Amino acid sequence: MSQTRGLEGVVATTSSVSSIIDDVLTYQGYHIDDLANYSSFEEVVFLLWNGKLPNKTELETFSNELVANMSVPNEIFNDMKAYPIAEVHPMAALRTAVSQLGLYDQEADEVTEDAAKRIALRLQAKIATIVTGFARIRNGKEPIKPKDNLGFAANFLYMLNGEEPKDVAVDAVNKALVLHADHELNASTFTARVCVATLSDFYSGITAAIGALKGPLHGGANERVMAMLSEIGEVDQVDDYIQGLFDKKEKIMGFGHRVYKNGDPRAKHLRDMSKKLTGIAGESKWYDMSVAVEEKVTNDKGLLPNVDFYSASVYHSLGIDHDLFTPIFAVSRTAGWNAHILEQYADNRLIRPRAEYVGPDTQKYIPLDERS
Repeated sequence: MSQTRGLEGVVATTSSVSSIIDDVLTYQGYHIDDLANYSSFEEVVFLLWNGKLPNKTELETFSNELVANMSVPNEIFNDMKAYPIAEVHPMAALRTAVSQLGLYDQEADEVTEDAAKRIALRLQAKIATIVTGFARIRNGKEPIKPKDNLGFAANFLYMLNGEEPKDVAVDAVNKALVLHADHELNASTFTARVCVATLSDFYSGITAAIGALKGPLHGGANERVMAMLSEIGEVDQVDDYIQGLFDKKEKIMGFGHRVYKNGDPRAKHLRDMSKKLTGIAGESKWYDMSVAVEEKVTNDKGLLPNVDFYSASVYHSLGIDHDLFTPIFAVSRTAGWNAHILEQYADNRLIRPRAEYVGPDTQKYIPLDERS
């Protein structure tokens, strides 16, 4: 047998959910640029789960169902209040809460198509409430219930901040959610599919995916990008700082991608949004620093920014805590995880690869009393 490190280039399954072909990302065949520019997140979720864009009636029904299912059992929030708040990262809280959420769903162990779709809708709706609820609880505030007249992105910001958001903020979050909704067979999606391929329950699959997304080489990169920009501080410090990372052979977060060779097609949308939002916030330096970092890394190393790089300054400009960046990623990516779990259940086969053995040759067993 031969092995490929990190399964790079290995085709592990078939899927109609999304594709990356010649550096073009599509959801169910729709170009990411069209979806980012024209679609609501609710439309994209419907598309990923159903293989088609909704008509007006379908979208209204689906959007209303999402809002109607956003409420989270009080027991989960009560348990959050007992967490060691100062030490708990929001991704760890999210992982725990989603796992716990399954305890309150009477259909949790059902894997039939109809039950799975109902569970997917409940999870998609509630994960936003969990993230915003924890963000408020750790600041000594109570979680806020969603408003029936607000869409998904607007409700997320409302439940986070306690006030109805401005249109520019809603547009930014909606676009970020659309761009992060799915990305073919990435690490967290593969984790979800491996988990449910054993016919484990939906909540286990999403919990496993959150665990994979938590790592800095996957979803955690955007938080690390903002930490880097904060350390740099000013535009005139960029070259020296980045050169120092080059000299120490350290990874520059937010650059490069395993799949894309000519750049991440999602990055340009967040770059434009970063320029707009940092300008509105009177903090253009975050965008200017980001551009300077991009120029330095691209010119010196030939690496291009990925979706994580400019999302950092977008979220920062919206006043969102830096350690909430990855949970927001999870809120979005739940749409794709759900789609892939539904697809896995519909045509399941246990995922069980092999490993190339590189340990010692056959060894002779020595009784315990004779070992030195």
